[in-house]
Amino acid sequence: MVSGSSRSDFAGRLGTIPFFSRLEEGGLSQLAAGAEWREYAPGEVIFLEAEPAPGLFVLDSGYVKIVKASAQGREQSLEFIAPGQPFNTVAVFTSQPNPATAIALEASAAWMLPRATVSRLLHESPAFAEQVIESMAERMVFLVGLVADLSLRSVMERLARLLIEQAVDGVVQRPRWYTVPELASRLGTVPDVAQRALGKLAADGMIDVSRREIRIKDGEALEALAG
Repeated sequence: MVSGSSRSDFAGRLGTIPFFSRLEEGGLSQLAAGAEWREYAPGEVIFLEAEPAPGLFVLDSGYVKIVKASAQGREQSLEFIAPGQPFNTVAVFTSQPNPATAIALEASAAWMLPRATVSRLLHESPAFAEQVIESMAERMVFLVGLVADLSLRSVMERLARLLIEQAVDGVVQRPRWYTVPELASRLGTVPDVAQRALGKLAADGMIDVSRREIRIKDGEALEALAG
């Protein structure tokens, strides 16, 4: 059970998230008042592709992956969601079902904002509507870039670019769920190919790989490979 103070804190945090930053205090309070607290075990499905969208989620703790899956069971990870990030932002504004599946990578908790509440505020707040339009445009740019990466770049190039984007001070942290199969899913390939690509970058002196982190050793070479 979520306490009133926790819900109040959530209303304050909502205002710091770019997606909701143009909502006034009253709108933020409405979202928080109707929000549902949900907890998930590692590997638990949060929502499934092709099912009706329950609402918009804001991750409070843990990590979540958004994936598309083929009939044969092969996954393509679209993105990883970190605490404080909203997800399912597309499906909540359309009558279409969920376009992808969300899965908890570790013990996670999220607030679910019912679709009806979010849609009502979209009509009541022009500033929020403008923010949503900008967010959808940015989402489109991201997806176009993802398609370009998958169709025009090699696995090595995609891996180099991913490591550069994820690195903080030259280091990519590897939580328990950051396995080679998960990396392969993000790169749009199979684990063996992802493992060979990691090994090649390490052999060429660009990175150093351990169970807990991937350390960039030659950033210039990695950036040149990433293009």
